[in-house]
Amino acid sequence: MANGIVLEFEKPIVELEQKILEMREFAKGESVELSHEIESLERKLDKLTREIYSNLTRWQRVQLARHPRRPYTLDYIEHLTEGFIELHGDRGYSDDKAVVCGPAHFSGRKVMIIGQQKGRDTKSKLYRNFGMMHPEGYRKALRIMKLAEKFNLPILIFVDTPGAFPGLGAEERGQAEAIARNIKEMARLTVPIIISIIGEGASGGALGIGVGDVVLMMEHSWYSVISPEGCAAILWRDAAKAPDAAEALKLAAPDLIDLEIIDRIVPEPSGGAHRDHAGAARALASTIDEYLDTLIGLSVEELLERRLEKFRKMGVFCHE
Repeated sequence: MANGIVLEFEKPIVELEQKILEMREFAKGESVELSHEIESLERKLDKLTREIYSNLTRWQRVQLARHPRRPYTLDYIEHLTEGFIELHGDRGYSDDKAVVCGPAHFSGRKVMIIGQQKGRDTKSKLYRNFGMMHPEGYRKALRIMKLAEKFNLPILIFVDTPGAFPGLGAEERGQAEAIARNIKEMARLTVPIIISIIGEGASGGALGIGVGDVVLMMEHSWYSVISPEGCAAILWRDAAKAPDAAEALKLAAPDLIDLEIIDRIVPEPSGGAHRDHAGAARALASTIDEYLDTLIGLSVEELLERRLEKFRKMGVFCHE
């Protein structure tokens, strides 16, 4: 696997893939007919992959969402759009590299793209601040949203963050206010907003760009008020209990569909999005396209009423 990174539950799959590869090379090098044996192993591999990925624990889904080869926002932009032009800066402090924004063409339509971006190596991780936005990042995102509203462009947002940046400087520059203002302003933007959770969706870091008409979630992503490690540290004072916290938080896509927090789970290619960026992008594009067709046909009044009602009904608890 790329970069030699193999999650524990993926090892049986990788070992079988390696065996198939070795058999093919042997057959080619020795001019031996092994097609029947190879086909048998490929069927076994397909069955094994489906079995493993259909029975993942919530913690295993968290691990997949954090896989360093998973497609990030810029990967989806590359596969989904044409003519993307990145816009920079919040016009008040600086440019936050943890979020990328700009206009593009998607499926023949002009749209505005906003997405959190992580890095894959040490240099890019530091450059992107691990996908954790500063206050100026949320203000940049809001500036771009207002620009989209001015030109009547639908907004496509990609969420992938372990949380808003918790540093002293971020607090001094108004992190909480920036997130709260975005939530307020996004609730009343007069253009369609489609949110796609493509990896991690943690806390206010995600919600600061996460209010929209439709919330989609990639099959092996997670979305919660807190990370499993953070929850474990608070409840048990032991981050090693993160797998237990993940189960309690019900942060996986099937949980959030049941709780009516998200609108649709986008299926990932066999073995996860990190194995097939293009396949993951095609699945997401098809779903976004479907919802855009519906949302663009609504009046502003209908759009806003539906959006507000969607979030009003979240968190209702009925005690019998």
